Amino acid sequence: MAGEAQSDCLFCKIVAGEVPATIVRESETTVAFRDINPQAPTHVLVIPKAHYPDAASLAAGAPEIAADVLREAGQVAADEKVDGSGYRVVLNTGSGAGQTVWHAHAHVLGGRGLNWPPG
Repeated sequence: MAGEAQSDCLFCKIVAGEVPATIVRESETTVAFRDINPQAPTHVLVIPKAHYPDAASLAAGAPEIAADVLREAGQVAADEKVDGSGYRVVLNTGSGAGQTVWHAHAHVLGGRGLNWPPG
């Protein structure tokens, strides 16, 4: 069920402290931690503590938490000192877009040139 922790979800386990992660920020509703396979010098994931399978379900089910994720992404960029040079916030939805963990999450990428379109 959306919003409730899922026992088989890696990110729910990180929120619960059952799986280690390098946490860089935490709020009442979000956790931000370093990606284990960084694609840029700064690559931090910002996740809601509540389980929603993707960004669309998060926005529909808890728009205030979706806003918290985006606000925290901006704070991560400031903390990592990439807010002045530019950064990207990416929310992959679906396996065809590269989503591999079915818990909504935003990638904060920066610290190098990020050409568009990617790939």
